[in-house]
Amino acid sequence: MDETTHKSGYVVLVGRPNVGKSTLLNHLVGQKVSITSRRPQTTRDRILGIKTRPDAQLLYVDTPGIHVAKSQLNRYMMRVAKSALTDVDVVALVVEAGVFRDDDQRALDLARQGTAPVILVVNKVDRLKDKAALLPFLEAMAQRHDFAEIVPLSARRPEDVQRLEDLLVRYLPMGEPFYGEDEITDKSMRFMAAELIREQVFRSFGQEVPYAMAVAIDEFKEEGRLTRIHATIYVEREGQKAILVGAGGERLKQIGQAARLELEKLLDRRVFLGLWVKVKSGWSTDARVLHSLGYHDGES
Repeated sequence: MDETTHKSGYVVLVGRPNVGKSTLLNHLVGQKVSITSRRPQTTRDRILGIKTRPDAQLLYVDTPGIHVAKSQLNRYMMRVAKSALTDVDVVALVVEAGVFRDDDQRALDLARQGTAPVILVVNKVDRLKDKAALLPFLEAMAQRHDFAEIVPLSARRPEDVQRLEDLLVRYLPMGEPFYGEDEITDKSMRFMAAELIREQVFRSFGQEVPYAMAVAIDEFKEEGRLTRIHATIYVEREGQKAILVGAGGERLKQIGQAARLELEKLLDRRVFLGLWVKVKSGWSTDARVLHSLGYHDGES
């Protein structure tokens, strides 16, 4: 590594829910570090994805989608998003091609509060039905802020992601790597396990299961070539528990099978996964319960 030319720095991804930040992060890192689903506000925490290349180390920070916060959980998420914008080198504001809503404006207002350059990433251009509408949309966005760059792309196209990464490197400061070249995130395996289980619940049930659902890891133990994980899925009402468990426990079994496969990919070893569902009424509006489930940032 040439210390005189090597770059290292933080790139924070901000935007409203469901613009594709987590999908973009996973493709930028080249591995799954942030869960995804069609449900808005899937990401609840600051997720760091580390991409190491010979000339640079990019530290991508995924954040919860910017929205109007009404519950304790939502307020926690917005504090996470805002705090992630401090001491970063580049802000990547992600929007959906052809769409600009109130929450997009809130994300833009937040992004330009700092001193870091703001790069506009216009995602999902492949889904834009009227391709002729893209250029007018880009021109309209350019009027909203003096962006350092405007990058239209699809997060699912490798060549688009590579083009964005190369551009981001130009804005990073010179410096040595912060992390080892084999590290892809700063999150613990317990945290990642809880996230992968939560992802499978969202993916399996869609709108059937409410947003107010959380996962706690009760046990995470390595036994020889096997990792034994026991986890509890918390919901707020008995009816939600019945939906998750299903007749004869069949639906919970399906969630467990899908999550176990994802965990085995992550850990590269066999996994035993035991799942339980419990009712914890009003957990998403109770600061003390949120703290016990891991959603805490030093504020109430």
